[in-house]
Amino acid sequence: MVKRQTLTLITGADKGIGFETAMALGKRGQHLLVGARNQARGEQAINKLHTAGVSAELVILDVTQAGTIATAAKQIEASHGYLNVLINNAGIALDAHQPPSQLPVMTMRQDFDVNFFGLVSVTQAMIPLLKKGAPAKIINVSSNMGSLGLASDPDSRFFQVNSLGYQASKASVNFATIDFAKELQPDHISVNSVNPGWTRTDFGGNRSGEQTVAEGAAQIVKLAADDSPDLNMTFTETAGKLPW
Repeated sequence: MVKRQTLTLITGADKGIGFETAMALGKRGQHLLVGARNQARGEQAINKLHTAGVSAELVILDVTQAGTIATAAKQIEASHGYLNVLINNAGIALDAHQPPSQLPVMTMRQDFDVNFFGLVSVTQAMIPLLKKGAPAKIINVSSNMGSLGLASDPDSRFFQVNSLGYQASKASVNFATIDFAKELQPDHISVNSVNPGWTRTDFGGNRSGEQTVAEGAAQIVKLAADDSPDLNMTFTETAGKLPW
């Protein structure tokens, strides 16, 4: 039997960590489905990947729009019939470090729409395809700012952070990781959370980030390229495990 090429869908993959992850995994022989909200930006990303010799195709996907999620799932089903890796990378942070007593609830809802509800919606839509591609894996791009352990530790640098909407949405991502991991383990689908770290991207601040985009993508790439079936229900970064 000829082994099928590993098929990987990455949301928000037209720039930043998502694009860097696509490039790195593509150079490892995976076929990338580049999820992007914007057609033009998505096509630019595909052209760059193709120029680098990466096998990739565009999937128009806005994680806040149920219609595009359903269409993306149908597109993948029709073109490939399976999915091996889902990387839930799309995310936003709109809080601007306002104190929780002043942060508008509407801003928090926007954080949750992308970071949590969007992630759950995409995951639910792709599970049938992941079951057909099993053993398969889901990698949720979370954040150390979503760690309850770090946020409540007076010795942690995150103790003084004010970003309730973003922090709570990423803590919810971690809980989604735990619940999906427990449900999908019998189907041979692993689910793990990854903290990429503060990275020099449009999202993290091109000048103020602590690391390069390649360093930010490193742990995601490691999990997506790892053939070990044993890693499940973890929250990690390049340096190791993180407290939930």
